[in-house]
Amino acid sequence: MRILVIGSGGREHVLVWKIAQSKLADKVFCVPGNGGISDIAECVDIKIDDIPALLDFTKKEKIDLTVVGPEAPLALGIADEFTKYKLRIFGPDKSAAQLESSKVFAKELMAKYNIPTANFKIFNNIEEATAYIDKIGAPCVVKADGLAAGKGVVVAKSVDEAKQAVYSMMQEKIFGQAGNKIIIEECLEGQEASILVLVDSKSVLPLASSQDHKRIFDGDLGPNTGGMGAYSPAPIVSEKIFREILDKIIHRVIDGLVKEGIYYKGVLYAGIMLTQQGPKTLEFNVRFGDPETQAILPRLKSDLVEVMLATSNERLSHFTMLKWDNKACVCVVVSSKGYPGDYEKGKVISGLEQATKMEDVVVFHAGTKKFQGNYITNGGRVLGVTALGNTIKAAIDKTYKAVGKINFEGMHYRRDIGQKAVGSR
Repeated sequence: MRILVIGSGGREHVLVWKIAQSKLADKVFCVPGNGGISDIAECVDIKIDDIPALLDFTKKEKIDLTVVGPEAPLALGIADEFTKYKLRIFGPDKSAAQLESSKVFAKELMAKYNIPTANFKIFNNIEEATAYIDKIGAPCVVKADGLAAGKGVVVAKSVDEAKQAVYSMMQEKIFGQAGNKIIIEECLEGQEASILVLVDSKSVLPLASSQDHKRIFDGDLGPNTGGMGAYSPAPIVSEKIFREILDKIIHRVIDGLVKEGIYYKGVLYAGIMLTQQGPKTLEFNVRFGDPETQAILPRLKSDLVEVMLATSNERLSHFTMLKWDNKACVCVVVSSKGYPGDYEKGKVISGLEQATKMEDVVVFHAGTKKFQGNYITNGGRVLGVTALGNTIKAAIDKTYKAVGKINFEGMHYRRDIGQKAVGSR
């Protein structure tokens, strides 16, 4: 099979890496890819939101399966366009992608179908929003309705911080049109977990649990990022809790979508807060998580292409369960100085060869490109250094040993990824 992966980050690198291992994969392309992806796939310089160009490329190259990494093309309706031309694609259509492209749509769906989530109100007026903040006080959470590259959520610890978030989103338009509407909701307490499942409109097949680390600094301090590291499995997600999440959240949202005339096909990500009252939904994403995927897929022993084809062809029920490595996996994201704000590019990365020579270590590239024989930084999140270990602690130790071999000017990473799980496994 000839397979195309759309995207350029760490998530796309691990997807390409895993797809290339499939007995079904003859040739793998990536649009536009990055420095690391170019080592294992043919990278083609097409913008991920240029759907006509992507269609032309897919037809010309006789692509058998297209896998969409990021949310933006899905929100634009790439699956709808490909389906029109009977091109096989892994990812939900535009109506289903609203689960991520509109937080208002997702919250209203959750309220309608009794899916556990934080109490919330929706606003399109600054004065009403700030008056509501005065009424409920802090802490509270302010969310932009639309896509904001994983940065459209502010957990405000004070009334002033919450109001500033409202002004930034609605008045200053820091996220553009995504801030035309906002959600203000209660601040849930507990530990977060990421639950990913494959869905073919009828059947649901869970992937292994994981936990992300959103904040830029150790101890979950500083602003939110796209994710600074992850580990899998998440010991806090017991079998009982996993079943509760599937029953009360995953199946309810899929059934609710069907009742709305929307049939979901692809991978569905649920960000969960494990509260004292039980699991509650923080958000839905309509694609693989980043960096959760870097911690989950290295543990997958089943053929990823087989299961993606089954999802696209609505034959997921043929898989009763997936096969997993019993080892734990930890991914530490290495970022550029200044991320998630302004950052510099073009810094030469050293030590990659030494790190990747280590047993059970893979370095997934996110913001890199090749230049004059070197890998150089080309984004905020630069690398996802990933390792397997017999325990979470062993995987943590190995990952940080590999991180220690890598260097570039301004390199930043958290030093506490996975520590919440130490002693649990």
